[in-house]
This record gives sequence, C-alpha cells and structure tokens, in this order.
Amino acid sequence: MAKPRKMLGRVEDAAIQELMELISTQSRETLTAWAAGFVRAAYLPIYEMACPGDERPRAALDGCESCLAGTMAWKELRALVKEARSAAVEVEALPVAQAAARAIATACGVYNTPTNALGFVFYGAAAAAYSAEGIQAPPARLDQLALREEERILESLRAVAVAEEPCPVKVAWNC
Repeated sequence: MAKPRKMLGRVEDAAIQELMELISTQSRETLTAWAAGFVRAAYLPIYEMACPGDERPRAALDGCESCLAGTMAWKELRALVKEARSAAVEVEALPVAQAAARAIATACGVYNTPTNALGFVFYGAAAAAYSAEGIQAPPARLDQLALREEERILESLRAVAVAEEPCPVKVAWNC
C-alpha cells in the first residue's frame, strides 16, 4: 500500500490561486483569526475523535486566540504551536489525525508567518479527504475532495475578509 500524502491540493488549483491573492490583501490579525477559527471548527473535531484526551492542538488554538486578544505573548504561543506539531509527529500511524494536527499547528503559526495561511489549507484538505473517504480512497477521489475543501476554505476567507484592509501582510509566495 502506498503511503498517504501529507498534503493534498496543488498550488495551480484555481481556489489556491485566489486564496493567495486574497491572503495578500488581509492583515495578520484577520488571517490569524480566520485560520484559527476555521481549523477549530473543521479539523479539531477530526483530531479529537482520533486522539481523545490529547489537548495540545486545542491548547494551541486557545493560545492563538489569547495572543490575538493581547493576553498572551507570541513567545508563549510559539511553545504551544511546537507542542501541537509534536502531536502531529506522534500520530504518524493515524494519517487523518496527523493531517488535522498539522493543519491546526500551521494555522496557529499564521500570527508569526502569514504564509501559513496558505500552508494549513493543504494539510486541511488531506484531513478532510481522509476523514471523508479514508486513506485507501483512489487518488483521483482524494484530489476531488481536496478541491472541494479548498473551495470551502476560500469561501470562509471571503466571508471574513476586510475590504481595503489598512495593514495587509507582506508575503512572498515561493511556490
């Protein structure tokens, strides 16, 4: 059996191209709040179903919200994100949980690295596709599900995007 891909989706996908453009128009705070909110709703339940009792991804999301509220420093959040990444490494035998944990950790890192606003999408697409069809699904079906998830993520950013954001992030897409 082939090893499941860690990420699904392609930079060339239309939704990804539009996400890249839209991300470039938003502030760090808008992107962080959006990414953390999306992964909390979409991927945290996937992770917690597979790994009940492991609070590290949830703690990272809580820390992300605290950082945005000004009640936690980035240094403290960085330690929580590192723990969420460790959770992903530890669940390698569970590709669905691993993809969800990676999506969460990457989304929480948007605060410091705005390009993570795109990075979490690829992990999230894998988490959603594997959760829906399993890792045994045909690659074409997984790619189809990834495209659907990309569209869903794009719609969620469109819904919260700030028109003419006064302090958009500066991103250099190296992809």
